[in-house]
Amino acid sequence: MSENSVSAAVLAATDEDKNPFLTALGERVRALRARRGMTRKGLAAAADVSERHLANLEYGVGNASILVLLQVAQALQCPLAELIGDITTSSPEWLMIRELLERRDEDTLRRVRVAVGEMLGTGGANAGAGGRSSRVALIGLRGAGKTTLGSLLAEDLDFPFVELSREIEKFAGCSISEIQGLYGVNAYRRYERRALEEAIQIYPEAVIATPGGLVSDPATFNLLLAHCTTVWLQAAPEDHMKRVAAQGDMRPMAASSEAMEDLKGILAGRAAFYSKAEFQLDTSAQPLQPTFVALRTLVREALKLPT
Repeated sequence: MSENSVSAAVLAATDEDKNPFLTALGERVRALRARRGMTRKGLAAAADVSERHLANLEYGVGNASILVLLQVAQALQCPLAELIGDITTSSPEWLMIRELLERRDEDTLRRVRVAVGEMLGTGGANAGAGGRSSRVALIGLRGAGKTTLGSLLAEDLDFPFVELSREIEKFAGCSISEIQGLYGVNAYRRYERRALEEAIQIYPEAVIATPGGLVSDPATFNLLLAHCTTVWLQAAPEDHMKRVAAQGDMRPMAASSEAMEDLKGILAGRAAFYSKAEFQLDTSAQPLQPTFVALRTLVREALKLPT
């Protein structure tokens, strides 16, 4: 097959026949091949795929497997993310930033994130009197003790107590389960971001109990980290389960016959994000009163308040 010829299937395909994602994917493959100065025949050989298969891919009529896409990406010496159109590969500057950050350790990446936030004016490290924000945000999976300990801490500090889940329901005019059932997770995340933005705007001092899944949205979590002093309340999976059950609510494990495994999976999936909090406290280690004393001491010392 010559460079200027394509298969009959490619020629016969009309724009209406083509999936927009596959069309855009094919355009990126052609652009990357041109950038590398490779012929289609050369790329096909380097990727170990047939030239016909590659032609179909380039013209948006080939629904290639992920392994074929990986082979093509390796032959083009580009990340698979660039091939499929990830935003962090959408311009030369993005690509150069990716290259600078690649293989950096977590601490370096955290410092870069904070510095970028400060440079862009969106907030980097939280700031306030004494160097820390007086908004104390408690994060963690439901059942960790955010509401119970948060209300006690707010009373002790004489700060407003903000339960973000209740604020979300006020904005939406319905319960969280109804928001997700009627409008979907994306709508819920928008309400969640709006509720956090308002809390930050209204309260220079507050104790904020956050929904367990807030860390799932990077933009909202960045906002929280930038404007609040954060504490991850940890607990053993058994305690999470027991406390949620005591509240008469088994979400999000209600429909699962393997509830504990589901819960452990959620914890494992979110732990790397929860660990971005400045402080951590194990709420399973001691009974409620000594746990509260430990949280009170931690927060007062962080905010440079009398203990």
